[in-house]
Amino acid sequence: MKAASSLLAVLLFGAVFAGIVGGYGERESVSALAEQYLAMVPRELGAPNVVTGILITYRGFDTLGEVAVLFMVAAGVGVLLGGKDTTTASEPGREPRRPSELVGNGAEITLPLIFLFGAYVIKNGHLSAGGGFQGGAVVASGTMLLMLALPATKLNHGFLGVTESLAGVVYVGIGILGLVFAAGFLDSHILPLGEFGTLISAGAIPVISALLGVKVGAELSVIIDRFRN
Repeated sequence: MKAASSLLAVLLFGAVFAGIVGGYGERESVSALAEQYLAMVPRELGAPNVVTGILITYRGFDTLGEVAVLFMVAAGVGVLLGGKDTTTASEPGREPRRPSELVGNGAEITLPLIFLFGAYVIKNGHLSAGGGFQGGAVVASGTMLLMLALPATKLNHGFLGVTESLAGVVYVGIGILGLVFAAGFLDSHILPLGEFGTLISAGAIPVISALLGVKVGAELSVIIDRFRN
């Protein structure tokens, strides 16, 4: 009976997805709303990456909510999994198990590249695909590789907590500055737009993106370390 119910559920899900796929048609032209944003973001915000401009400025409150949710997840995981450290062996005097040579040597080569790429994605989010959330996730993936290659590595949760909290406070502070000196919360016009397409441009968007990257990277790194423990 249980197997038959599972099979029926799979078939129903298959029928739903088949209907979605069968009814999909590639849009041959952008919608009127998309055309408006494609013209408005470069003109008003000075950001070539329309998606980043929308997420950081026009949807600033939504992005703030997403960051708050991630913080609550990190705090919840810390409460549930913040018990005894199990990264070391249970037998006294026994060293933790070392990773394979491939993992160890590979980490030494790729870790600097991963962290550098994460920083690049964060800082160039207003110019090309990327941004704070994506770059922070890349940095956290480097932290995971570090833990796999060096199991004895211990993250300083206190430092990471202070870092992500400070980034969050500055993030909200920039939003308040937008209310005072510009047209609304997280309005990027508190800083000059600069020259279109250059690294220092798009007002406060690169600063906000950097703060999001620091916050997301720190929170995800703590979550990963808590699950390891």
